[in-house]
Amino acid sequence: MSSPPFSHVVLSSHPGTGGSVHAPEIRWGAATAAERGPVVATLTDPRRRNAIGTHAGAYALYRALAVASGALDRDHRPDFTDTAPAAGIGPHPQWAEPGNIVSLDPWGHLVPEVFAAQIAAGLDLRPTIAVTRAHINMPELKDAIVKGRLTPDGAILHANGDVRVTKAAIDPVWWLPGIAARFKVREAALRRALFEQTGGMFPELVTRPDLKVFLPPIGGMTLYFFGDVAQLGRPETRVACRVHDECNGSDVFGSDICTCRPYLAHGIEVCIEMAQQGGVGLVVYNRKEGRALGEVTKFLVYNARKRQAGGDRAETYFERTECVAGVQDMRFQELMPDVFHWLGITRIDRWASMSHMKLGALTQAGIEVVEQVAIPDDLIPSDARVEMDAKKAAGYFSHDTPSEEELALPKGRGLEE
Repeated sequence: MSSPPFSHVVLSSHPGTGGSVHAPEIRWGAATAAERGPVVATLTDPRRRNAIGTHAGAYALYRALAVASGALDRDHRPDFTDTAPAAGIGPHPQWAEPGNIVSLDPWGHLVPEVFAAQIAAGLDLRPTIAVTRAHINMPELKDAIVKGRLTPDGAILHANGDVRVTKAAIDPVWWLPGIAARFKVREAALRRALFEQTGGMFPELVTRPDLKVFLPPIGGMTLYFFGDVAQLGRPETRVACRVHDECNGSDVFGSDICTCRPYLAHGIEVCIEMAQQGGVGLVVYNRKEGRALGEVTKFLVYNARKRQAGGDRAETYFERTECVAGVQDMRFQELMPDVFHWLGITRIDRWASMSHMKLGALTQAGIEVVEQVAIPDDLIPSDARVEMDAKKAAGYFSHDTPSEEELALPKGRGLEE
């Protein structure tokens, strides 16, 4: 397949490139979409762009391959017919409270509706959030039915284990001044670090201080709702939640070196129970593989843990990670509460998480957590005891704390076992 013809390269690394056409102004945190203005990160008209990066940033290189190979028209515009959200979300008062939401576009699912006039006038705009409905089914839920922990109701949970859900996919949209403020750094320092640590991929970070919105090339999040989404944002609505950070090995393939899939399944069970009681359950699934260190780093750490003198032990669990990655964790939960502000949630009644870091980020953001729910002990795989003991010793929520003697005992399998 031959490559399509290209015209001259158009750079957007300096203001005023391409003539006198002005990009729409963005007033982040405005009360209405009209006042806020659209995020323009499409490539069809560089003169109108008001954001750094591009939509679906994590998949932009695949799109480039499709364009280069001739499989995709580089000027393709989507047809948004019948793509409207399958459930209404917002607007909520938090959308207009300064600093509450800085890592996603609260209007992202409503783009074809609230900016219909701009699209009709020729502006190429894209949603950064999509909301649909589905059924999910996991073997663990069938087991919970068999053991009597869950009871099918024919509406939310069916006898065959099917669960009716609403789900939303969210691509990150960063308001750089707000991101800098959240991490207590200067915006210029943040921009420089982003520019340098991406190998200079986005020169506008350092050459275009007038562009304040950045669509980073990272994975976003998926939300799974159990129950009536329209009840969110009401003070009387009880909410159960699991915030889960991606773990491909456990979540998909059932690897037993960690508690990720068992805790995810338990969190879904807690969410179903809440929905059946008239509340809403919510699972937030973040693309932050290996504590945002990546799967390659995670597997290197696994090798180091299994090969170290004395065996795999909780007392050296975090040390082995830091030796390879330089830090223990790069998830930085400061941005995590944004999605709760987007949903209008101010209180979580049942929080299926043991993480003190996530809890601290929520309470710092003004979100009350009523009850913290630990993973049941009988759901922890034997090879994951090292991880669980290490986390309990580090401050994770628990009803017991392992002793120093317990932390020094090897519990994980050897590398060849």
